[in-house]
Amino acid sequence: MKKIVLLVTIALTIISCNETPKAKDFKTAYVDTGKMMEEYTEAKELDEKYKTKGEVMGRELEVAAKNLKSEMEGFQRNAMAKGQAWAQQKGAELQQREQQLQYAQQGMLQQLQQESGKEMDTLVKSVKQLIKDYGKEKGYDYIYGTGDAATVLYAKDSYDITKDVVKMINDKYAAKPKTDKKEEKATEKK
Repeated sequence: MKKIVLLVTIALTIISCNETPKAKDFKTAYVDTGKMMEEYTEAKELDEKYKTKGEVMGRELEVAAKNLKSEMEGFQRNAMAKGQAWAQQKGAELQQREQQLQYAQQGMLQQLQQESGKEMDTLVKSVKQLIKDYGKEKGYDYIYGTGDAATVLYAKDSYDITKDVVKMINDKYAAKPKTDKKEEKATEKK
């Protein structure tokens, strides 16, 4: 009997030592990732950079499209006067140029998407690391993300640290040496 009591006591001791902490022992919070990216200065600047770059590239294509359109209008006026052979040759040439213009537009969009995608991936990785560091510094066990890729179905508003994280990442971005920002702008002008 004493052996059984002793074994049960030892078993309970072992089990209690291996017991995981209860949920209320954890310090948790969440970040609204959609809101954070809307308010993050570097993300806004990145978005503006590619919006501007797209507009510049679009203007170049727009000029080429207008020139092609005016040539097509001239072609329609001259087709009867210059004969069928000329019309076929010129029509094929204009069609080919129109197709090249469409390819150029698709290429431009792909280029912008690839460039912005790479920079956005880098930005997201850096933000994740900053949040990880923030969590360690503030003693959080878990920080969840909400927004487009929601991983939290419900949380008390008091657990929302989005404002704190946005302030922290904006402060870190603002503290970057100005030469880094100037080099980024010089690179984007090229």
